[in-house]
Amino acid sequence: MAIQTKIREWGNSFGIVIPKEVVIKEGFKVNDRITISIIKKQSLEEFFGRGMGKIKDTQKEKNEARRLWKMK
Repeated sequence: MAIQTKIREWGNSFGIVIPKEVVIKEGFKVNDRITISIIKKQSLEEFFGRGMGKIKDTQKEKNEARRLWKMK
C-alpha cells in the first residue's frame, strides 16, 4: 500500500501521521510494530536539474533516469 503524508515536527523529533482510513483498513493498533518504506518525492527540477541553457549529454541524462527508475 502506498500513501502520501507530510513530515511534521513533534517536540524535538519529526513524525508522520498515518491516515485513519489506513489504520482501520490495515487493523493497526497502538504499539503495533510496522515496517515503513520511505521514498522521497522529487520535483522535476531536482530530478533534471536547473540546466536551462546548458548543453547536456542527452544519453547520460537518459541513463541516469533509467538508473533512478530501477531503484524504485
